[in-house]
Amino acid sequence: MTDKVLMRGTHVIAETAIRAGCRFYAGYPITPQNELAEYMSGAMLKTDEGTFIQAESEIAAVNMVIGASMAGARAMTSSSSPGISLKQEGISFLAAQELPAVIVNAMRGGPGLGNIAPTQGDYFQATRGGGHGDYRTIVLAPAKGQELADLTIKAFDYADHYRSPVIILIDGMMGQMMEPVLLPEPLQLSDLPFKDWILDGARRRPSRIIRSLILDPALEEEHNWKLYRKYENISRELQIAETYQTDDARLVVVAYGTAARIAKGAIKRVREIGLKVGLLRPLTLWPFPVKAMEEASRFVKEFLVYEMSTGQMVEDIRLALKHRSEVHFHGRPGGIVSTPDEIAKIITSLYYRRGLEEEPG
Repeated sequence: MTDKVLMRGTHVIAETAIRAGCRFYAGYPITPQNELAEYMSGAMLKTDEGTFIQAESEIAAVNMVIGASMAGARAMTSSSSPGISLKQEGISFLAAQELPAVIVNAMRGGPGLGNIAPTQGDYFQATRGGGHGDYRTIVLAPAKGQELADLTIKAFDYADHYRSPVIILIDGMMGQMMEPVLLPEPLQLSDLPFKDWILDGARRRPSRIIRSLILDPALEEEHNWKLYRKYENISRELQIAETYQTDDARLVVVAYGTAARIAKGAIKRVREIGLKVGLLRPLTLWPFPVKAMEEASRFVKEFLVYEMSTGQMVEDIRLALKHRSEVHFHGRPGGIVSTPDEIAKIITSLYYRRGLEEEPG
């Protein structure tokens, strides 16, 4: 590791991606993630065999990533909510062709063009496979500067290991925030995993085909079940969550990303007045950390979901809990960012309303 440096969130992702061996980036400008592309445009010049392309559109950018991934490169694109919507067909192609790639989404207000304020309204789009067909994408949800670096490294590793697109889901606030970060040492390209499936010329071997157009329904069904088995395997192997103050909690707040940081500040406040409240923070939104939710529900019967949206993660939490516990929700969509004091008031009101105060004696 190098010394700590103070860096903007989008710059952390870009620098770490290059250190992780990313040598192809294609994107198209959209607020609030332009600093990531801007950083990549300069940093790629300092690498061996690095390529930066400002494409003519979001659609073109993701299809360029498809080509680079087919050729064996660690490839990345980034955008914000409406731009990610335009990339969905390409992401579906990546999943169908089992191509590794990293996609960064700095969420903004929506639907439609919305605004450029930070939100979490793209949860369904990311975790359900936003394009057509039966597929999933691995979705990582960092909440602080250091995690932007750590999970970017993991994103490329997961993409290669599972041959799958991986989405890093942040928001505009996290992308702009500056924090001290320990950056990883750069990887040598020669040390990256060998890929025996890439298209690199068939001069000394039989030709290979990578495609997603399968006109025979029986073969398409077989391919879908193959993908399904892979996703089942990912679900078993890759559920990551963090807990905070949950050992004695009577109420657990569930939040991710920026919302989790706000919730943690709120929990510190209500702990000061004796309320036993904890936090469960998913770092993988897909696969969702069902095991951690099940474990928490053994002791806690009241959960509060806080999202910077009208409530989408609520669905996964209810599915995970299987009606074993009560699930409450508080959300602020459209770019309104709650304060810890606001969430502390919501927690306190719910805590007493549900009769969670200590019993006498």
